[in-house]
Amino acid sequence: MRAATGFRRHGRPLAPRGWPRATGGAPLVLALAAAALVLPAAADAAAPRVQQMVVFRDGHAVAKRVFTAATSVKVGRRRCAVGERTPLAALARSRPGTLRLRDFGACSSRARDAAGLLVTGIGPDRNRGQKGWVYKVGRRAATAGAADTGGPFGRGRLRVGQRVTWFYCVRAGDCQRTLVVTTKPTAVGVVATVRGYDDAGDGVPVEGAEVMAGRVTGITGPDGRVEMALSPGTHRLVARKDGLVRSFTERVEVP
Repeated sequence: MRAATGFRRHGRPLAPRGWPRATGGAPLVLALAAAALVLPAAADAAAPRVQQMVVFRDGHAVAKRVFTAATSVKVGRRRCAVGERTPLAALARSRPGTLRLRDFGACSSRARDAAGLLVTGIGPDRNRGQKGWVYKVGRRAATAGAADTGGPFGRGRLRVGQRVTWFYCVRAGDCQRTLVVTTKPTAVGVVATVRGYDDAGDGVPVEGAEVMAGRVTGITGPDGRVEMALSPGTHRLVARKDGLVRSFTERVEVP
């Protein structure tokens, strides 16, 4: 298995050194303390948000936009730093359920030491044998650990708006495909197309997928397409099929 992609190996107080020294005592110390309280909020605001979805074994999902600011996680009795703009920082901050981790490296107070952290459980679902948690960025399974500061593919960390999908893989190295639904407006609604993507990001049309837009439901044909009659306005579509990972919810405007 590849390294940690989910379960694959993914007197007077003194001012700190580098800060200006106090000449008047307490006022400067108090000012520094107040500034320190502001820093975490500023860091949160500066960190990009990503679209994250966590899909559990029973099929239910938790999807939201989350910050990717640096944080820390508990591993055994240790507290380990997790760098900003990493999938694990986003996951820890989103709190989708109890997070369980194992360290195959030597995590510490330095974010660069967290590359060996492995997610072994989210909420009620724990890794078992060749089954366990993995993550994708976009349509591809990551090739690095979720806290690796080199990024999911070793080419840089997460960027604003990227999609991160955590899901429970039923077979290591050959996970079930993840669904993506795209739409094209028609005179009476939309044509929805559903494709399923493997670990490498290769997609195929998915027949028999259920596409839902509120109370309207359609089933895809052999080409992965289904035409759906929808009223004018804003609709949200999601695709599901047993044995595959559901899609993100897509917003579509029908004229």
